[in-house]
Amino acid sequence: MEGSEELPGPQPPHPGDHRIRDGDFVVLKREDVFKAVQVQRRKKVTFEKQWFYLDNVIGHSYGTTFEVTNGGSLQPKKKKEEPTSETKEAGTDNRNIIDDGKSQKLTQDDIKALKDKGIKGEEIVQQLIENSTTFRDKTEFAQDKYIKKKKKKYEAIITVVKPSTRILSIMYYAREPGKINHMRYDTLAQMLTLGNVRAGNKMIVMETCAGLVLGAIMERMGGFGSIIQLYPGGGPVRAATACFGFPKSFLSGLYEFPLNKVDSLLNGTFSAEMLSSEPKDSASVEESNGTLEEKQTSEQETEDSMAEAQESHHPPEQETMEIVSQEPEYKEPKERGSKKDYIQEKQRRQEEQRKRHLEAAALLSERNSDGLIVASRFHPTPLLLSLLDFVAPSRPFVVYCQYKEPLLECYTKLRERGGVINLRLSETWLRNYQVLPDRSHPKLLMSGGGGYLLSGFTVAMDNLKADPSLKSNASTLESHKTEEPAAKKRKCPESDS
Repeated sequence: MEGSEELPGPQPPHPGDHRIRDGDFVVLKREDVFKAVQVQRRKKVTFEKQWFYLDNVIGHSYGTTFEVTNGGSLQPKKKKEEPTSETKEAGTDNRNIIDDGKSQKLTQDDIKALKDKGIKGEEIVQQLIENSTTFRDKTEFAQDKYIKKKKKKYEAIITVVKPSTRILSIMYYAREPGKINHMRYDTLAQMLTLGNVRAGNKMIVMETCAGLVLGAIMERMGGFGSIIQLYPGGGPVRAATACFGFPKSFLSGLYEFPLNKVDSLLNGTFSAEMLSSEPKDSASVEESNGTLEEKQTSEQETEDSMAEAQESHHPPEQETMEIVSQEPEYKEPKERGSKKDYIQEKQRRQEEQRKRHLEAAALLSERNSDGLIVASRFHPTPLLLSLLDFVAPSRPFVVYCQYKEPLLECYTKLRERGGVINLRLSETWLRNYQVLPDRSHPKLLMSGGGGYLLSGFTVAMDNLKADPSLKSNASTLESHKTEEPAAKKRKCPESDS
């Protein structure tokens, strides 16, 4: 019955609506460069050395191309006509063309004057073509390359697309690969396939990839099923997950559980007091101090520790994913409300978090998860050996690591432990191709590596493998069986003689 109640919730707001609304998370695209932003009125956005406002994109369909005009306004770009016959006139080869810097009659001052007059980038490109003395002598391919280069420089054209796993993984890998442990987008696709991620599953996720893997799993499951995210430190980092712009109904099946409590859950020593002790102590300290400044410093320390894990390694100019943190909701009581309201609000959040942790612990204790996905900066062996106990038999697991050696050690430990089959250590190879008429070829620059995957399936532990004494008895029986034929062979020649 719960699934039938969720049917109208997850689907219409996210995949069904193709119009951009205020507050939606979108991805700006220019050539092969992406940036994730949130649509807000009168908020200045800087992208590829251009600043503009996103007010005019509201109401348009996803995939619409806009042009930046004067004053930072975005206007839908009309479809361009076919190039004229003059542009199509081309030479046979480029051997007589000398790049001496004198082929262009327009100077930088002339181009600046054209910009100041408000002339569009398309017209500036046409002016550059007409004032070039070597353009008509170039081959058709060289002309197309010249036009593409000038358009990229002078035309401010931006396409607004809907966030997806493919787009966000390409964006992170191109701009901030360190945040996602250098996981390439094809490797992420392999993880989702090998992990058999689908709607209705009960998945366990342990990742330190800024929430990109979690968001990919949530998108694949479509809001149906449950996901338990294990996190290190003070709280889960979900910057990339927020970029997807999931509706609130998707979050109802998302649970979180601290990684440092997993051992107690396995040993059977876990209790609700282990979760309630820390938040209550912090709340009582705040009430006894009676100063708002001390509360702010205590919360800022936890926020800074979470922010350092995802932002400390990257330049400040790359602000692509920082805008989607969930901090503004939490700071409203602090900024607008009184001290008492802030304390009550914080206690309410802590109680909700504690309740979600208990629900996650109950789900883990059932030990019937449908899959396990690990993609973290920590060593995979201890993580996998402990988390496999929560997975039901005949279920897949996938472990990602940037390097091969930790997965080799993990492979060896799993073979010694038993309880798994079809272990595979793989690396996907990817090369992009340019597909154009008469010039299709592999691109010169390619990725050196996208990480390694260790995958397999869980099986019920056999008693023979689990009990070492039975193992020794079995080995002695096998030795006796092998010795028997050897003794008979020795007696045969004696009887003949």
